[in-house]
Amino acid sequence: MSGGAVLAALGTAACGPDGNNSSPAAGSSSSPGTVSAPPASGVLAANVNQALEKIDYAELQAVSGTWIRGFYLMSNADQGNPATQTGFAKLLQAAAHGYGTVLTTKFQYQNRPIPTPGSPAMTTALARLDKVLAATMGKVDILTIGNEPFFETSKTDRETPRINTFYEALALHTAQYRQKHFGANCKTKIYMGALTALYRPGAETAQTRRWMTFTAHTPSIAGVDIHPHVPGPAAAKKYLDYVLPFLRSDQRFLATEFSLVQLWKQHMSDAVNPAFARSHGIAKGTPVWQVIKDATQRPFDEQEWNDFLLSNTWYADNKNFLADQMERFRSTGKLAVAAYGITQASAMPKDFGPNSTPWVLNSMFCPYVCKPEPSGLPGRNRTWCRQFRALQHYRA
Repeated sequence: MSGGAVLAALGTAACGPDGNNSSPAAGSSSSPGTVSAPPASGVLAANVNQALEKIDYAELQAVSGTWIRGFYLMSNADQGNPATQTGFAKLLQAAAHGYGTVLTTKFQYQNRPIPTPGSPAMTTALARLDKVLAATMGKVDILTIGNEPFFETSKTDRETPRINTFYEALALHTAQYRQKHFGANCKTKIYMGALTALYRPGAETAQTRRWMTFTAHTPSIAGVDIHPHVPGPAAAKKYLDYVLPFLRSDQRFLATEFSLVQLWKQHMSDAVNPAFARSHGIAKGTPVWQVIKDATQRPFDEQEWNDFLLSNTWYADNKNFLADQMERFRSTGKLAVAAYGITQASAMPKDFGPNSTPWVLNSMFCPYVCKPEPSGLPGRNRTWCRQFRALQHYRA
């Protein structure tokens, strides 16, 4: 289904009380029914980021979601078997009930040197990885080596081959584990973690080129992930222009995070729309960030939240972003899975201000700035929610 077709379908694929076919969630948020997820070809998944414990089956049902993506902080493997940890176990539960699943492994080395082969730190990293592999291999559909490696590594390490050496070792170790324990028919595909900020000058480096060359030349790797959080729709094209020429004919790409959050951030100090301010008793000239922060203390109802969003021209002008971007991804014929944020992972920071990154404007469900709906679900962003649901009708 093209972006235009998605938009035409919104009248019959509405999400929540604003559409003709409102579909309140049924059943328990913690007990999944059995679903039949489509193959990983042009799929749009629900992204829970690190909040695996917040996988909510009622929310997924409300948006017709059958694929889930989240990431796991690898140091948590020091606390025991990942499979018994609440969030991780919930992802495995979803996989067992037919949901498509993408798990991203997040290694944090921003404030310490990245491990080198043969070092005690490398032994620790591989031990953590083995725990995750034992819990996931043959169960999840896609395992990604690294979350945002070029953000989660020190400047010194990401500007040298050390970043490549470390992540290449992890990827090859994962492939060897899969071959040893499951053989060639294992359902779990291995992808390299996400390239980030490729729209910025200087983001394409010798290390990113080696990242892609390794991906292309390693038969056990199914492709690469990208995270286009961008300041405008056109900027996402830079990611595709960069990675696609490297990929083999049998490889695909993931886009397990993408949004216009960098655009939203540019407008946090803008004054709230005067008409919206008048109708809601907000002082003229109040900045957008203050309205969002105040909503954490006095939540909007769903209608008010959506009125607020669409009263901002910079938001309303991009209200078709989700459908349009998925059309761009799918038109390449190389998309495996993209993922979009389904809910706020945590409460808004108390110091939210004009320079904060407004992730809340991406979320489909907004429990920390919206009152709950009569169905029991959080208030939702109807713009993204309706498009997400319509986009589930795509079949490659």
